[in-house]
Amino acid sequence: MGFNIGGILSGKDEQETQEEIEKDEEFYTTSKQEYANQNGLAGTRMMLLEPRAYSESTQIADYLKNRSAVVVNLKRVTPDQSKRIVDFLYGTIYAIGGDLQKLGGGIFLCTPNNVNVEGSISDDKVNNSKQTNKKHEDIDNDDVDLS
Repeated sequence: MGFNIGGILSGKDEQETQEEIEKDEEFYTTSKQEYANQNGLAGTRMMLLEPRAYSESTQIADYLKNRSAVVVNLKRVTPDQSKRIVDFLYGTIYAIGGDLQKLGGGIFLCTPNNVNVEGSISDDKVNNSKQTNKKHEDIDNDDVDLS
């Protein structure tokens, strides 16, 4: 049996660590090793999808389960369908331990746990509305007579 200093420091033995890895892998149809063998260590497939109905959500989930990153453009579906698709994707992402980030209006990046995403994109509407609200507050405060 090997010596595992990380296990000693964290209070976990090798068996517990292996069980955690297996638990993280249970919802994927492709293991990290199989994916690396097919695509190379740095290889990552990126799928660009524009669903036209909620029923296409399962296709997106299948790409994620196969360890492909997916950019989803929801501009071709109704707002109700868009909300349902995003809710479904959040559930999928939670189950596989991945990540979901909004890139812009109706565009989302969904990634499995073998893809690391660094940084974030700010939403101009949020920033503009904060600035607009700040300007309104300044105007309102200027109109108040403090004497």
